[in-house]
Amino acid sequence: MTENQGPKHKRDLTRRKVVVTGAGAVAAVGVAGGVAAGAFAGGTGKKTPTPKASSTSSEVCYTLTSETTEGPYYIDADKLRQDITEDKEGIPLTLSLRVIDNETCKPIVNAAVDVWQCDALGLYSGYESLSSGGGGGSAPTDAPSGTPTGEPPTDAPSGAPSGGTGGGGGHEEPTDDKRYLRGTWKTDRQGRVTFKTIFPGWYRGRCVHIHTKVHVDGTWTDAGYEGGTTCHTGQFFFDEESVLASAEVEPYSTSTTERTTLTDDTIYDQSGTTGGLLKLKYDKKNIAKGVIGSITMGVDPEATHTGTDDAVQPGASESATDTASPSASAS
Repeated sequence: MTENQGPKHKRDLTRRKVVVTGAGAVAAVGVAGGVAAGAFAGGTGKKTPTPKASSTSSEVCYTLTSETTEGPYYIDADKLRQDITEDKEGIPLTLSLRVIDNETCKPIVNAAVDVWQCDALGLYSGYESLSSGGGGGSAPTDAPSGTPTGEPPTDAPSGAPSGGTGGGGGHEEPTDDKRYLRGTWKTDRQGRVTFKTIFPGWYRGRCVHIHTKVHVDGTWTDAGYEGGTTCHTGQFFFDEESVLASAEVEPYSTSTTERTTLTDDTIYDQSGTTGGLLKLKYDKKNIAKGVIGSITMGVDPEATHTGTDDAVQPGASESATDTASPSASAS
């Protein structure tokens, strides 16, 4: 049973092509305020310790990061940039990522990393008319409640993606031209990549999260990134303490949408860092100054994980999956 939070929230993209959108979009911009500014100005924030090799040579040196659903709102990256904020309001977030081969712990160099997320009120760019943000308004009356209902039906429709540890609504075509809070950038020689964004908000049926993909074996050209395969599709998660703190800051505090807690989310597998839980740093007395979120992703560069396997979306019954609008897609 999902523990939903009230308005005050007091309790808890075969072929690809990335189009360069301009020199200004490529430059990394420092995060305004507090600790986040220092981290982004440095490019990657504090160095993440290199995982140690196991004492037994037959064992992998780093646990594979969990694969999850792509969700309905992925757009094959058309924004090659590190600063994905655009004009969206919210708590500054520096996302400091590292991608390594889980068997060798060697950095994955020149991989294309996608990130995309909802804004502070739960809306996704490209899908504002479909995503279920709740900025002071009421939720769609024809939308399912978003409460996880246990195991997906065995006769679920084949068109809705899942991937690993949870379902997700089938991919939807974009309904608008907005692309805020979406971006792609390449990993450096240490497998690191940093993005400037905002702390995400929430929407019905899901805990606070950010989506990601890692693409390898493609080619970086003057036009962007082409070809290759997707070796990882995952999500990043935030602990409850940070989410509760964010809920006290505008515009998050104006949301009337019920929120699913981290422990009740149907996609997060409760495995901590392995499952995508970010390590967060921020001023506990003033989270509005900014947050640094870091994680090392252990991936198999020879695998293919697109996050579009078949399954019913979480938080919807079989009939709801057949008829529900994308506004109820909890992924």
